[in-house]
This record gives sequence, structure tokens and C-alpha cells, in this order.
Amino acid sequence: MTYIVTLIPGDGIGPELSEATVGVLEATGIGFAWEVQQAGEATIASEGTPLPERVVESIRRNGVAIKGPITTPVGTGFRSVNVGLRLALELYANVRPARSMVGVESRYTDVDLIIVRENTEDLYAGVEHRVGPDAAESIKIITRAASQRIARYAFEYALRNGRRKVTAVHKANIMKLSDGLFLESCGQVAAEYAGRVEFEDRIVDNMCMQLVQKPERYDVLVLPNLYGDIVSDLAAGLVGGLGVAPGSNIGETAAVFEAVHGSAPKYAGQNRANPTALILSSALMLRHLGETAAADRVESAVRSVIADGRVTTHDLGGRAGTREFASAVAERVRGT
Repeated sequence: MTYIVTLIPGDGIGPELSEATVGVLEATGIGFAWEVQQAGEATIASEGTPLPERVVESIRRNGVAIKGPITTPVGTGFRSVNVGLRLALELYANVRPARSMVGVESRYTDVDLIIVRENTEDLYAGVEHRVGPDAAESIKIITRAASQRIARYAFEYALRNGRRKVTAVHKANIMKLSDGLFLESCGQVAAEYAGRVEFEDRIVDNMCMQLVQKPERYDVLVLPNLYGDIVSDLAAGLVGGLGVAPGSNIGETAAVFEAVHGSAPKYAGQNRANPTALILSSALMLRHLGETAAADRVESAVRSVIADGRVTTHDLGGRAGTREFASAVAERVRGT
């Protein structure tokens, strides 16, 4: 069987990371046909938008995509391509594992978290406008339907993967209507899984403190959009940073797998960037496609190459380039 996958190389270091990831995936022996679609800064001048409709249509058609990092300007410029894809394709679940890795410097050795973030509403959806020349207003939208949907995804994920507990993260003590509705919805869904998956809740600021103090107490976290964005980066920091943090965006009919770090344009073309995050994201894609054994091989190869320490990238204290690291991973994938 050959899988047709939309490949969005991205900006900056994105094309190098994408090339490295394609090499590792092809080392699994699984058949892939890559439908390359450019997006981001490169398409603004030529097509007038960072997210041409052809990109969205390609993902709709193929049902799955891998995306390299794409630049998002701060404060001005075009809207985030990531947000645009999530909304256009209704990719309602953002799933980011954070797992300690031997050979990656961190203060912790036993972190194993799954962050499940609602992806389509809340403040992060960007529903905002100016209120006169000197003020701006953002609208926080929380619905029962979206909250129950993401909660159910978290509980189903826990059941499928043998996880023990789901923690709903919120600020319902202050935002009693919006976050209160999110928490209420999570509790309603949790009742359907009573006796199978444990449920608890935490206020988001306390959750951040708890994760820094005792991350081993937590398992699957389910959060509204903005809190999920922040806490998922915090969780990545517990295991070594965004350079080793995979990400996925899941909907009913499509899924996009991505490295969540930036495009680092100053390193573009230098063969220095670490492709670990995107390679691990491709392993999440393999699981999504039902290719569990291949996903295990890719993850094991990445972890063993990093633990071995002989062929690691500059950010991990080594001297290997992007291509050399990816080649070492691909070689181990072939040998397993």
C-alpha cells in the first residue's frame, strides 16, 4: 500500500527538516507518495497569501499531512498558517507528547505526559478587533460541543494507550462562565469513563507549578486552546525543549503532523538544525495511519541515536548536521 501524504516543507529550516524526515519515513519500507505544497512566506509574493487554498484542498484530499515550521510574525503581518489550517480543516485536537529522553539534558528523567489541547475556539482562535485607536478586544468563546469533543478525545486516547488518568486544566475559579463550562463539560464526559480512567481537575496556574515540582503525578492533560498552547511548551521544557517535541493536529477527516518549534531562518541552509521533533511527529503520523510497528521503529531509532551520543546535532552537544543525524536514524530504522 502507498500512502499519499501532503508535504509542506515550511520556511527557514523547514525544507531541511522535511527532507530529513522523508528519508527516515522511507527507510521504514512503507510506500509514500509525497504531494509537495508550498506555504508560508514563500507564497505571499507569488500568490498573495501564506496559506493558498490549494494547500487546504490537498490535505482534504489526502487526509494527512506533514508540515515543517512556518514563520508567524509577532504583532503584525499575516495570520498564523497553523491557526488557519486548524480552523479550515476542523483539526480540533492538538496532541503533544512530552517524554524524557536519555541523552537530552533536562532536570527530569521520568516525565511522560500527553497534552490534549482544544484547537478551534477560546481566545487563541483570534476573534479580535480594535475598539477605537487605543484599545483592542479579544473574544473568548467556549462551547459545550467543542469542550465535550476534546474531553472525549482525551479519555479515548487514555483508554487506547493504557493511560491511567485525565486532568482537566482551567481557570474556572475566575472565568466562571467560559472556563466553568469547559470544566463542567469535561466532568460530564468523565462520568462515562468512571472506573476505567481516573479524572481530576487543576487550575491552570497551579498546574504549571505542579508540573515543575512533580510532573510524575500527571498523565493526560486536557485544556482549552490558549492554556494548552502555554502548558504544552512548558511540558516540552521539562524534557529538553521544543527541538525534541512532536506535535499533531487531529480532525474527523484530516490530520496534520508538525514540529512545533520556529522556522529559525538564520540557520536556514546550514545543515545545523535538529530534525528530531519533525521525525518524532512523523512517527505520530505512522500511528495515525495504523502503522504501529513502523512508528515504534522510528521512535526507538531516534531515542537510541540520541542516547548513543556519537551522531547528535549541535543543540544536543554533538557535531553532526541535520543530514548526518537523519541518516543515522534511518540506518537504525532499516536495521530493526
